[in-house]
Amino acid sequence: MTFRGLSITSDNGRTHCLLADLAFESNPAPGDVTLAVAYSTLNYKDALAITGRAPVVRRFPMVPGIDLAGEVCASDDPRYKVGEQVLLNGWGVGESHWGGLAQQARVRADWLQAIPAPLTARQAMALGTAGYTAALCVLALQRHGVQPASGEVLVTGATGGVGVVAVLLLARLGYHVVAATGKAEQALTLQRLGAAEVVPRAALTEPGKPLQKERWAGVVDTLGSHALANACASTRYGGVVAACGLAQGMDLTGSVAPFILRGVTLAGVDSVQAPMVQRQRAWQLLAEHVVWDTLEPLITEVALEQAPAVAQQLMRGEHSGRTVVNVNR
Repeated sequence: MTFRGLSITSDNGRTHCLLADLAFESNPAPGDVTLAVAYSTLNYKDALAITGRAPVVRRFPMVPGIDLAGEVCASDDPRYKVGEQVLLNGWGVGESHWGGLAQQARVRADWLQAIPAPLTARQAMALGTAGYTAALCVLALQRHGVQPASGEVLVTGATGGVGVVAVLLLARLGYHVVAATGKAEQALTLQRLGAAEVVPRAALTEPGKPLQKERWAGVVDTLGSHALANACASTRYGGVVAACGLAQGMDLTGSVAPFILRGVTLAGVDSVQAPMVQRQRAWQLLAEHVVWDTLEPLITEVALEQAPAVAQQLMRGEHSGRTVVNVNR
């Protein structure tokens, strides 16, 4: 049996992504649960893989898509029964194991979790790894003692997938959120999500002093590079910076001064290999606090065949909010 999906191939070091008819016989990676995928999504990592801008894909041919949500249609594992609604984030799918941008997926049961009520499969993918990562960042701030009374919390890259959900979650939990963005025209949208203030990203993305005026009790950083260094340099004594992204770069040209003179904590947030208990807490946070009337206007639904073009837009910085891929359209 074949099914439609995106397939990334490599030809003399150049990658190509096309819509194709696929069969599991072509997929060497093992799996004990087969899913009828309903929705996937497009994240920054997906865009890197689809466009070939970074060596995300570990083997070819590869079905991209680090997220998926759908229904169990066959299972060799007693934890999952036919008909159950499940989701998957990370674990190397879309990199070394066929991912979610296809009508079917065969994966390991250990990678799955039930979609928490009242979320639907579409809503789960409207959040996707971006929303789940935002929730992990919020949990990291809370774990290190940052509470709403602690002071202002900065979110960098605030119009991106992680940033949008981080702003919404933090505001819903009572934090004073300052959103940094390079898209001034999105200021009203960020305020509707709950940002108390919107500041230009340019102030963060240039080289800065090792120690700057103390302001932030907490930071959710999606950019890395100079933005992360500046965020650390302006975090208040005992504050926490949750670092989860590299949209500006993988480098960190900062100083140890904020850590040894102000006791700042730099908390790394990984979404790919996070333990299941952390995943479940993050998804429960999302299920309880995301306001869909607020988020829905920022969601774009596209067909499977449109995903490569949207990935190009994402890489050019022309796309914001969240993209849901209906793999059966």
